[in-house]
Amino acid sequence: MKTRCPCCGAENSLDALLAHEDARQAVWAVAKVGGEMVQLAVQYVGLFRPSKTALTFERMAKLLNELLPDMQREMIERDRVSYPAPPEAWLYGFREMLARRNSGSLKLPLKSHGYLYEVMSSWRGQGLQVLPPDDFRQPESSQTLNAAMQLQGLRR
Repeated sequence: MKTRCPCCGAENSLDALLAHEDARQAVWAVAKVGGEMVQLAVQYVGLFRPSKTALTFERMAKLLNELLPDMQREMIERDRVSYPAPPEAWLYGFREMLARRNSGSLKLPLKSHGYLYEVMSSWRGQGLQVLPPDDFRQPESSQTLNAAMQLQGLRR
């Protein structure tokens, strides 16, 4: 049965995909991560597809296998600095890369994962700012917070 990947444009038979050891292992490893990660990872890998040809299974497998160790250890390195990379950071990175593709601000095809890692290095976790351990500050108080604290003090 001939199939065409809607993300990367690779065209081949399903039997050939399953028989291709590297491709099967790469897809299986990403599938173990589960959820939306699988779909976004495959769409991201599609950003490496040359404009006039399909992305080969060998190239797809190589690209996914380059990401897997960092996905599994939940850490990336960019410019010799390590950054936490839990699944949420990967989702953020993949979504951001696809959004930049859709807006036309991304030069395709990608050559490496460097730009993804650059995007992920700015991830701060659902709007939470990560502060270095020696820079813990008290949050600025607000009128609402002060009023609530005063009201709480009146209740006994």
